[in-house]
Amino acid sequence: MTERHDAVIVGSGPNGLAAAVALAGEGASVLVLETEDEIGGGTRTAELTLPGFLHDVCSAVHPMGLLSPYFRTLNLEAHGLRWILPPASVAHPLDNEPAVMLWRSMDATCAGLGADGEAYRRLFEPFLRNPHGLLGDALGPLGVPGHPLLLLRFGLRGLQSAARLAGRHFRETRARALFAGLAAHAILPLDRLLTGSVGMIFALTGHVQEWPIVAGGSQGIPRALSACLGKLGGQIRTGVRVTSTGQLPPARVYLFDTSPNQLA
Repeated sequence: MTERHDAVIVGSGPNGLAAAVALAGEGASVLVLETEDEIGGGTRTAELTLPGFLHDVCSAVHPMGLLSPYFRTLNLEAHGLRWILPPASVAHPLDNEPAVMLWRSMDATCAGLGADGEAYRRLFEPFLRNPHGLLGDALGPLGVPGHPLLLLRFGLRGLQSAARLAGRHFRETRARALFAGLAAHAILPLDRLLTGSVGMIFALTGHVQEWPIVAGGSQGIPRALSACLGKLGGQIRTGVRVTSTGQLPPARVYLFDTSPNQLA
């Protein structure tokens, strides 16, 4: 590969493709390289059991697909993406009692939490007065936040471990179980610092919008991003395994949508 580009992006997960679309939208020439034959990273769909039955290989539910501050600026529906919204975002099973549910309605969710319902409301309701402002600050690049008091309130709670946060606010099993299931998306032990913030973000997203799935499977997200990128003049090449910077064509900037270990 000898042609020159403004940006070369290694990895075609949603983050890599979103970066490619953002750069191409500003007039940059962009090339995305993907080691697999299919784009998408963890947002891939395949026939894993019987012909005609599609299964998401990794990620299946995408709260940030609708709520990401950047994704909200893209009209991916115009490129074939169709979301399906369930009645509730989460159903957490419990032994010998009904599952605990995360509904979009705060009242409905609190009604299922017994004595902890009002404590749950006090923890989350203040952030729902401006959820998009909070998500913009929490997910955006480092800098001066647009809503500093709101972000400070979130940070004071989210810096704690999920175990400590739930233990301080909830007395009964139902609310603690619901929060534990949400915080488990951190893929860390729940006594680690910052796991509380993951649980809080996932809970808040469920009250802003039901967690969506993609009609036809998660592969619809990278396909829509790819179509958007193609209209902007960007290129994607699959089946290219990058093992050395010497393989990369000349570019002004290189972006890696990989894990740190893969990059190293």
